[in-house]
Amino acid sequence: MNVRAGQWTLRRRVLVLLAVVGTMLLGVAVAEAFVATKNREHTDVLLVQVGPLRVQGQEMLNALLDQETGVRGYAVTADPEDLAPYEQGLARERATAQRIRELSGSYPGIEADLLVVERQADEWRRTVAQPVIDTTNTSGTAAAQALLNDASRQRFDELRDAVAALQDEIFAAREATARNVERTGNLLVVLLIVAALVVAVAGIALVLSLDRMVLRPLTSLAGQVREVATGDYRHRIASSGPPEFRQLGEDVEAMRQKIAADLSEVREARERIEWVNTQLQKQAEELTRSNRDLEQFAYVASHDLQEPLRKVASFCQLLQRRYAGRLDERADQYIAFAVDGAQRMQRLINDLLAFSRIGRLTAGFTDVDLNRLMEDVAAQTEPARQYADAELTWGELPVIRGEEPLLTNLLVNLVSNSVKFRRPDVPPRVHVSARLVGEEWEITCQDNGIGIEPEFADKIFVIFQRLHAKDAYPGTGIGLAIVKKIVEYHGGRVWVDTDVPEGTAIRFTLPALSADVEAAGNTAGVGGPPTGTDGGGANEL
Repeated sequence: MNVRAGQWTLRRRVLVLLAVVGTMLLGVAVAEAFVATKNREHTDVLLVQVGPLRVQGQEMLNALLDQETGVRGYAVTADPEDLAPYEQGLARERATAQRIRELSGSYPGIEADLLVVERQADEWRRTVAQPVIDTTNTSGTAAAQALLNDASRQRFDELRDAVAALQDEIFAAREATARNVERTGNLLVVLLIVAALVVAVAGIALVLSLDRMVLRPLTSLAGQVREVATGDYRHRIASSGPPEFRQLGEDVEAMRQKIAADLSEVREARERIEWVNTQLQKQAEELTRSNRDLEQFAYVASHDLQEPLRKVASFCQLLQRRYAGRLDERADQYIAFAVDGAQRMQRLINDLLAFSRIGRLTAGFTDVDLNRLMEDVAAQTEPARQYADAELTWGELPVIRGEEPLLTNLLVNLVSNSVKFRRPDVPPRVHVSARLVGEEWEITCQDNGIGIEPEFADKIFVIFQRLHAKDAYPGTGIGLAIVKKIVEYHGGRVWVDTDVPEGTAIRFTLPALSADVEAAGNTAGVGGPPTGTDGGGANEL
């Protein structure tokens, strides 16, 4: 099916133009190669054949002149040494004739003139040179000189004319070859000019075609796209040029329509989002106020409950001491239940009070040396550790930014939990270590206790969440919730590592000081060991 030129794609147009230019350049290149070959052939003939032929023609004349000079000298002196040029000239004549035949294979005229020269040279030797030599040998120099008359000179002049004709033929061949070299050289220059013109015309045609088929449509399309980009999303984009550009314009127009439709949806969604944000902001303000009221209520309620609970506990304990054994066994049991309940309620209220104070009552962050802080932790947990025969060790710990009382409470809770949830037949061992991970310190409290099942790893940090009965392991179930709140207040996170071989490993992160991060980077840059500590019992209590 024929395709109109106006429907040709840009690729097809460029390929057709390149094919035409390539065909023309290929034809010119083939012609140049042929002409260059001919020029080289003519040059070789000029240098290898015709040039040496001129030298050999002159050498032929010199050889004949030596023969004539030798004959004349011998006729005057009868000295055999004077006859040497004759003999040498004869040998040179024959060698030169052989060389001329070898060089003149493609020049029959030169061969014909050479035959004439050889015949006349033989005739001159037969009629002049040899008789003079023989007469000199038999009759003396006077008789020999008599033979060198005008007739003999005329014969040698005829021989010289024949050599001159040979040289003229050689010169004519040289001129013809030189003209061939000049003609092929000029033709080669013309072909090079034609090739340059083809390239120049093709370049101009390509530039004009690109301007008309590429630059103008692209410029028009870009201008329309800029109008859309400036905010006129309703401006319809028209395309022109080759089919590819028209398709591109249609695609851009479809994209504009899609963007316009999406923009309309976005505007509607933004209005809805603004309304939702307004409602969320109101709810956030209400929630903040409610949380503040709840925190204040929890603090006030916990604080105000202390006094009646202390009275209840005090009077229950007084009843227990004063009337122990004086009432029946059931009454003693009821009084014991009341004392235990009051004490547990006091502990629960104290823990709630501590939980509500985290982040609300703050003394500000300071540099806290965890090594020194661990000594306080060891002192606070010493009674429980002595009772359970527990061993507490820690490695080299970092200095971090935080609130010292809260961090002390954090580590006291972790160590107390490790001592409390011990195996009955194994002395407890608790180890605290730290290592730098990125820009955070990862601190681990690991023990050899009863461990935690993976499905309960997240459940233990929920407030009032217990995994064991109160009579098995005492407590309010709020200790690890306090740990989690303190860690998050300091910008870290806490989790249970369930991959340890035995016991429990609770890990939490705290932001590292910039000096520690830079020191770790410098150590890693010089091939130092990874930054981290594992005291291996460097500090033991």
